[in-house]
Amino acid sequence: MRQKCSWEITDEFWEASKPLIPPLERDSEKTYKRKPGGGCPPMDMCKVLEGMFYVMRTGAQWKALPKEFGSPSSVHRYFRYWHEKGFFQSLWVAGLERYDEACGIQWIG
Repeated sequence: MRQKCSWEITDEFWEASKPLIPPLERDSEKTYKRKPGGGCPPMDMCKVLEGMFYVMRTGAQWKALPKEFGSPSSVHRYFRYWHEKGFFQSLWVAGLERYDEACGIQWIG
């Protein structure tokens, strides 16, 4: 898949970032109405990440996120959760490591 817009994710980028996505955890202090696995089917995490990149690249509000990325409130909830779990920092570090292997980074210090 070729990248057409700055927020679209290539297959190669998705495969590199997929293992970094933090798994969802159930709160042991909370009482749930549904059993694990019940309710709506899980969202496509690639589309969720593209939705996050769409908001960051365009400056759009979360509520203005196009429907192709899923529910704006769900995408925003994933964004907050992933940020809390350090996903974006891990993604940044992985990108720097990959660039360093390919081209070398001239670290100052």
